[in-house]
Amino acid sequence: MSHGSGVESPQGPGRRRRSTARDIERYGALFATRTKVMKSSAMRDLMALTEREDVISLAGGLPDTTTFPPDSYASLMSTVAADSCARALQYGPTEGLSLVKRCIVEVMAAEGMEVDQDELLVTTGGQQVIDLACKTLLDPGDVVVCEAPTYPGAVPTFCAYEADVVQVTMDRDGMRVDELEATLDELERTGRRPKFIYTVPNFHNPAGVTLSLDRRRELVRIAGERELLVLEDNPYGLLRYEGDPLPTLRSLDDEFVIYASTFSKILSPGVRLGWTAAPAPVLQKMNIGKQASDLCSSSISQYFVSAYFESGPWDEYVRSLIEIYRRRRDVMLDSLAEHFPREAEWTHPEGGLFIWATLPGYIDTTDLLARALQENVAFVPGRAAYVDGRGGSSMRLNFSGVHEEEIREGIRRIGEVVREQVGLYGTLTGTPPTPERPVGASRRAEPVPQTPDAELAKVLQLPRKRAG
Repeated sequence: MSHGSGVESPQGPGRRRRSTARDIERYGALFATRTKVMKSSAMRDLMALTEREDVISLAGGLPDTTTFPPDSYASLMSTVAADSCARALQYGPTEGLSLVKRCIVEVMAAEGMEVDQDELLVTTGGQQVIDLACKTLLDPGDVVVCEAPTYPGAVPTFCAYEADVVQVTMDRDGMRVDELEATLDELERTGRRPKFIYTVPNFHNPAGVTLSLDRRRELVRIAGERELLVLEDNPYGLLRYEGDPLPTLRSLDDEFVIYASTFSKILSPGVRLGWTAAPAPVLQKMNIGKQASDLCSSSISQYFVSAYFESGPWDEYVRSLIEIYRRRRDVMLDSLAEHFPREAEWTHPEGGLFIWATLPGYIDTTDLLARALQENVAFVPGRAAYVDGRGGSSMRLNFSGVHEEEIREGIRRIGEVVREQVGLYGTLTGTPPTPERPVGASRRAEPVPQTPDAELAKVLQLPRKRAG
């Protein structure tokens, strides 16, 4: 018998029945006000669906963990068990163990940064850095400036802390810093000062573009002159497939930069270890905020990462990932050219895990996802990367988490669903559909209708299909 309801669960005694709308209403007065603006993460919502073996998921930002040798994992865990069992099973300092901080110093050096261990805070994944920055810096109504589109996983965090998110347009060279400066001037005229600027400068999630060197210098100049913090989220910097590496924002000016990264993309997301390097006063407050969240990040994971770095050159594994992911990116680009309509455009990332595709403005990718799931394929709809409803005709596509044949088939299925929508639109409006081109033919996209959903597509030209 359920307490106070007088109704026994149909699953038998002692089993709780599912909550109804009336049950939820009973707890409504207990919820904090912030829950009214909290949003669910589009990626996490799709995880349960995409765990099904029959679904090709191009939705998650998933590294391919099948590339990590099982015998290496077993050997490393045996080393941890033999050498550090009691310590690995114990609490650790909130700021992280020195042995894993040494690994972080090495990774940051590979991207041209010098950092002292005292400047580091080890976190439970890179996502926790975003949460701790918000916890440390934001009061309800405070302004956060970020790119448009922005990392879909950051949107629920900003909303949970009741931030006023202002998004700045991107083009092929990343955030428009001229628009950023104009936005900051307008905010200043209304007496509002952002608490921080959030950016993913390398192989942007979800847009796939990279912030140019000139704009990096301009961004740190703007931050320095206005004394604004910049949260630099750089989980993909080492996954470069072409072009020359660019300096991180932190290496250009560390006085106003909170740097965030993670082992998720260069080792494994399952270890749930990230880190931040920040100005000392900010780092101290973030440390206190972390104490209230989880006391400390997993000691077992920290010992595992340390054992991994001691076992051999860690960057050899990263180089092997680069070769795999480069091939998969190329396969996806070729598949998009083959199966997407002439009106579509997409980015050509120099690294990272994502391609951002924009369809004709009359196609809503949120609705399209529901139809695509019927064909057992998934992607992230573009609206998840905005706070104001834009992005309705765009989608984020991940190429790292599935094999090449699955990429081809997944894009083919999405292309079929898109063609259905294009044909339906033509029937309803009397507009003849764009003629089919020969399979495999090279082409560039026709101009995309200039709608608010196509902001990114305005400035990014469709890459030609690769020869061969």
